[in-house]
Amino acid sequence: MRLAFMGSPDFAVPALRALHDGGHQIVAVYCQPPRPAGRGQKETPCPVHRAALDLGLEVRTPARLKRDEAQHAAFAALNLDAAVVAAYGLILPRAMLDAPRRGCINIHASLLPRWRGAAPIHAAILAGDTETGITIMRMEEGLDTGPMLLAEALPIAPDATVGALHDALAAMGARLVLRALAEDPPAVPQPDAGVTYAPKLAKADGRLDWSQDAAALERRVRALNPWPGTYFDHAGEQVRVLAARVEAGTGAPGTLLDDAALVATGAAALRLLRLQRPGRAAMDAEAFLRGFPLPRGTALG
Repeated sequence: MRLAFMGSPDFAVPALRALHDGGHQIVAVYCQPPRPAGRGQKETPCPVHRAALDLGLEVRTPARLKRDEAQHAAFAALNLDAAVVAAYGLILPRAMLDAPRRGCINIHASLLPRWRGAAPIHAAILAGDTETGITIMRMEEGLDTGPMLLAEALPIAPDATVGALHDALAAMGARLVLRALAEDPPAVPQPDAGVTYAPKLAKADGRLDWSQDAAALERRVRALNPWPGTYFDHAGEQVRVLAARVEAGTGAPGTLLDDAALVATGAAALRLLRLQRPGRAAMDAEAFLRGFPLPRGTALG
């Protein structure tokens, strides 16, 4: 099948490779332009860009699409059977959505209509959902509102981090999009009930608000690991929390209840299990506290 692939982050790479290995003709790969990264702020291509170059595929990196008629015409000239989209990062205008014969097919990391939007994997863990999954849908102009072609559920383990769930869903999405292209299943409209939205995350979302209950904070630690990461302020430093556990305990929220990193919250307490100072290696709490004590009674920011 003659395809364009449109994606940018690591999540999209397994699908690109699966389509290539499955014998599809990928005539163009669209992804976000290279951006400054690292200490030297060197222009760095995104993961899909690097993967496409490894596969010898043509890469296109337009900064915008909405009103760029030249880009619309160039896309239409590809004479596509379909375009496969996975976390691309740009909104596709109607002219591009309508160009491929079978439309634009999106790999979305939730069981739609739950968690439409930019961060569905994070949102599922934050909300305490017991399952998530992949929906393959035909795109339309609304935000993740298109009809569904295939869906498959994945349980969320009680200790699942967003990193582990991300990798499992990326592999599932690659497998399901191959099925969707091969089987061309009928499109089923999304139900009107049960719609939720997962907004884009920012660094500030990682600050731990100790007035929340310990269970919600523990989910936040898992949901935002590895990015944007959860943290608290103490002694002029922003300390990252990489793992935590809910335990019994009461006290003023944010106060250390012992000398082993048990923090009072809005309900119950949170045991900090793995921590990291800026520019330092991550450590288990016991080792961390030898160099950065958090004594009983300390109030964390």
